Amino acid sequence: MVKNIKYDKKKTFKKPSKGVKPKKTLTQLEDDEIESLKTSIEAISCGDITSFDDMPLSEKTKKGLKSCEYKIPTEIQKQSIACALQGKDVLGAAITGSGKTLAFLVPVLEILFVKKWTRFDGVGALVITPTRELAYQIFETLKKIGGNHDFSAGLIIGGKNLKFERKRMDQCNIIICTPGRILQHMDETPLFNCDQMQVLILDEADRCLDMGFETTMNAIIENLPKERQTLLFSATQTRSVKDLARLSLIEPIYIAPHEQQATVKTTPDNLTHSYVVCDLPDKITMVWSFLKHHKRSKIIVFLASCKQVKYIYEIFSKLRPGVSLLALYGTLSQDRRVAVYNDFMTKTSVVLFATDIASRGLDFPAVNWVIQLDCPEDAVAYIHRAGRTARFNATGENLLVITPTEEEGILAELKTRNISIQKITIDQKFMFSPHAKIEVLLSKFNNLKESAQRAFLAYIKSIVLMKNKSIFKVDSIDVDGYARSLGLVTTPRVRFLDRFRKRMGLPKPEASSKELDFGLNDSDEEDFIVKSKPSAEIEFQPVEKLPEPDLPPKKNLPKAISKASAAKMMLKRKIAVNTKIKFDEEGEELPTLNTRHTDPVPGDTYDGIDLQKAKMGMQEEDKYDQERYREILKTKKKLKKEKRKKRRKEEEDEDHDDFGTDSDGEPDLSWLPDPDNIYGIREIAGGLSDDHQDNEEPEPPKKKKKKTKDKQDLSLNEAESLALKLLGEK
Repeated sequence: MVKNIKYDKKKTFKKPSKGVKPKKTLTQLEDDEIESLKTSIEAISCGDITSFDDMPLSEKTKKGLKSCEYKIPTEIQKQSIACALQGKDVLGAAITGSGKTLAFLVPVLEILFVKKWTRFDGVGALVITPTRELAYQIFETLKKIGGNHDFSAGLIIGGKNLKFERKRMDQCNIIICTPGRILQHMDETPLFNCDQMQVLILDEADRCLDMGFETTMNAIIENLPKERQTLLFSATQTRSVKDLARLSLIEPIYIAPHEQQATVKTTPDNLTHSYVVCDLPDKITMVWSFLKHHKRSKIIVFLASCKQVKYIYEIFSKLRPGVSLLALYGTLSQDRRVAVYNDFMTKTSVVLFATDIASRGLDFPAVNWVIQLDCPEDAVAYIHRAGRTARFNATGENLLVITPTEEEGILAELKTRNISIQKITIDQKFMFSPHAKIEVLLSKFNNLKESAQRAFLAYIKSIVLMKNKSIFKVDSIDVDGYARSLGLVTTPRVRFLDRFRKRMGLPKPEASSKELDFGLNDSDEEDFIVKSKPSAEIEFQPVEKLPEPDLPPKKNLPKAISKASAAKMMLKRKIAVNTKIKFDEEGEELPTLNTRHTDPVPGDTYDGIDLQKAKMGMQEEDKYDQERYREILKTKKKLKKEKRKKRRKEEEDEDHDDFGTDSDGEPDLSWLPDPDNIYGIREIAGGLSDDHQDNEEPEPPKKKKKKTKDKQDLSLNEAESLALKLLGEK
């Protein structure tokens, strides 16, 4: 650009010498560039474009694209950028992973650049997306390709500081937002004004305009200026006249490169579609076994509800499959959602459990597998889920897990979108069931048990609320089997399911498998069930009242027996109560240990455990623990003794150092008084130096008692002489 301009000391331009043309300023160069762009935009031709350099784009935008290594545009980018630069409304539809984000970000930068938009002009472009993660991804892409421009951009999503956003809303030129938060600012922030807005972009437009966001989007559109340019992009674009009328589109151009091909495809060619039929109780076993065999892959597992994602993530984290686990769902905090998003972007071998918030628009690099553990509600949801892999000419695998009752309906739904899917079967020898470990974990951790109950209810509720009843059949759900697969011993009561069946006129479910499981084969079940006569054929005959028989006189009934006395009687008679009897598959009784608190007998087993061997093993362990405890106590005492010896030695060394070492000889103690002699006052006073004498007389020293031998040590003669001496003194 401008590099040869020289400044003098006063920071003013030097006057050019005679015969030299004055160099243009930065503003003049931008004006010339804008004029050349306007003329080249009118004559743009999509057929002549082979790279981004061939497009009529500003140097700042081209520099940003080169820094991100975007060189060759895709078909959707060629056509949509050309039409958007000419000021036309665009409906863009393309397969997942075809680069729709650049298809609307590049026109936004160029439109504002040509119109010389500044920070003081307010909001120039508004980008609305259905999810926070997608808005965050678009904002990061905008920062990379638009870093050389002078525009200010803002990310306005839920979970962020509302006060911080309010102070800066009037300074943003490009706003990337979610519908709920931008409507809140329109209603509550006085500084926010979008009357001069030039461009409106809806990414994943079909999701933004559906029933979930209908009220919010209607309120947002009422606050926007009618004279604007509108760009709509999605992999499954809406062509509803009602939706387009709400947005006030003026002669929109529909761009769908994949529909121009001979065979219309809605997914990339490098994406492999397959499905497996699995019973509902076996889904946990299936996904656990799959993760154990694909530890070095990057996998996304889609489930129907947030509570299911939370529980599966928690229980798998306890089980430790040997691969890093992440969870992404709507009820997480915004900071946690961003952290999970960034972790999954950077790691190469990881499993992400997610709801459909991760199914739209997110560009995760190098995803190997997408597993749709719960059946999608329709073909549109299937396409967006599967589109998280095989992006930008990469390869990927998509696996759909469905129940036998869902197979027919979902295959017919996918056929309407020209999606060919192949059925595969799983070898049972590769299946590893974690149900026993899950039951143990739920018995230990009550929070896991409550999470499992919430996940159970959330899945049943999601099936009840699905619109397409040809796929999701409520009466075919194995409620008890699904509860056991989650680790629940007892099936939670589903009151709303009972009300739904009553309202829809569905029959009540048969007895649970626990009540019918008597070890019978399928052929024996018909013989076991007693078939009664139909109620229409039964004829009721009136019964004559019989005369009352002559009963014997009542005898005195025995006294009521208390529970304590009954228990004593049963103990005396050695009657075993509350015993649990188990049967094998053939109906034979399995040997089990009596439930009474008795010592185990050799050969008795309880749930496959030899109690006698277990008791002997426990006794040996107790002996080993006792010996080890004694050794620990001995070492502790030994350490204490060593510490005491060391402390005494240090004290002796300190005292020895005060009086001198052995090499100096014994200290002179002749000046000290003899403790065995008794000194008078004068003798003591005479021994003092003249410097220490004063007028006061020193206190007389206390007389020391003569040491006498103990009475027990004296002989008889010595005791008599001592007694006479004492009498004489008296």
